Amino acid sequence: MLQTLRRVARIVAGGLFLVVGVLGLFLPVLQGILFLIIGLTLLSSESVYARRSLEWLRTRWPQVRRTVHSERD
Repeated sequence: MLQTLRRVARIVAGGLFLVVGVLGLFLPVLQGILFLIIGLTLLSSESVYARRSLEWLRTRWPQVRRTVHSERD
């Protein structure tokens, strides 16, 4: 039961971070890419699409790889 609750919380939080990240791409106040990375990191354990998108970001921009690895640690 607790594991299911954590999984749902991770999915909801990841989805919210993705929404804020997309909004941040268009609004000058928010750092969109940061929220997108956090959302994809949260969702990468649940979604193949999120995992592939995160890998694409890591290969496209190497500095993202360092950020993601430091966030996971």
